[in-house]
Amino acid sequence: MAPEADAKTRLARLIQPGTRTLMDVLAITVEEASPQRMVLSMPVDWHVHQPFGYLHGGASAVLAESAASIGGQLALADPETQAVMGTELNISHLRSMREGTLRAEAVPVRVGRTSMVWQITLTDQLGRLIATSRCSLAVVNRRAQSPARSRGEDSGNR
Repeated sequence: MAPEADAKTRLARLIQPGTRTLMDVLAITVEEASPQRMVLSMPVDWHVHQPFGYLHGGASAVLAESAASIGGQLALADPETQAVMGTELNISHLRSMREGTLRAEAVPVRVGRTSMVWQITLTDQLGRLIATSRCSLAVVNRRAQSPARSRGEDSGNR
């Protein structure tokens, strides 16, 4: 299978319509996906504002970590038995935003056997730098889970 087709297949397994994730809640969409470059975007409006009407830094962090994590999953040597989990996220907010589209471009700094580091650049629809981030991911072995459990549907804690 060609690397591009493999990345598309992996992405389709990760992001399935109707799975009810934070990406759905924040209307995050995939613009580009490969093990070398992951690009996500998110609309900036009242849904992601802090009380003063500006983009909430936590929403920016979600976009950054999502880009790194999905890219990391695509970069795994064996995605059937491995997964990535975020272990550290650093983000510097450089410019505020009230509306438009926030775009996160994540590229790997290091893809190792047990850990990865990704650099993420967040820009607005005009290409202005909004934030910069670095995300560390641990490469872990997957546990066998029931399909419902893996989506959090049967967790009794609500």
